Amino acid sequence: MKVKKILVSQPRPASEKSPYFDIAARYGVDVVFRPFIKVEGLSSREFRQQKINIADFTAVIFTARTAIDHFFRLCEEMRITIPDTMKYFCTSESIALYLQKYIVYRKRKIFYGATGKFDDLLPSLSKHNKDKFLYVVSDVHKDDVNASILDRAKVNYVKAVMYRTVSNDFATDEPFDYDMLLFFSPAGIDSLLKNFPDFKQGDIQIGCFGAATAKAVADAGLRLDLEAPNPKAPSITAALDLFLKEHMVQADA
Repeated sequence: MKVKKILVSQPRPASEKSPYFDIAARYGVDVVFRPFIKVEGLSSREFRQQKINIADFTAVIFTARTAIDHFFRLCEEMRITIPDTMKYFCTSESIALYLQKYIVYRKRKIFYGATGKFDDLLPSLSKHNKDKFLYVVSDVHKDDVNASILDRAKVNYVKAVMYRTVSNDFATDEPFDYDMLLFFSPAGIDSLLKNFPDFKQGDIQIGCFGAATAKAVADAGLRLDLEAPNPKAPSITAALDLFLKEHMVQADA
């Protein structure tokens, strides 16, 4: 098995310092960034159908930068003034720092987890159990593990769908000649099958990040060849590096 061309189903990294480029150079592989899905924001009219009044909430939970973008976009479209007393709870420091795009960071009450895992937020959420939390999500949240965590902790929250994930369709003349596909959400697997209903995996390697995506791969009857995080690799790039190191050596032997 020789991997020569890898499709990463995410947008191209903004920085050339991304580990993907190091991997491409180290193993002589072609890494192509081609999202299988894209995000669309709900219109203010669509959001109002949920009958959620943002002004009723004293805190917001964010698990992605996309959630932050669409929260502030909808607030602006609906002319909602967010009070300075609003509290922000983010799953990671990088997501929290992204708030600087919209607010004066140092003057707000902002909390974030140390490892990026949702569980890390629970101590902060518990300390503010008198607050009413708005949990910003996409339309793909039916099997939301985070919501289960909030329920067990008896956090007073309401889910607010503010954006949706849709398939980013392939053109009929767009080549699909990849040796490996990397996915990051169940929606990516859905998009693969939508674009290629007769898809046969064969020798194509499939890798993914996250337990939910791994389950989607299995449910689709596909073979999962690489999964992250794992005990040896906390990220998809670390897992990919180990995978290529092992299999490229075997192929060359």
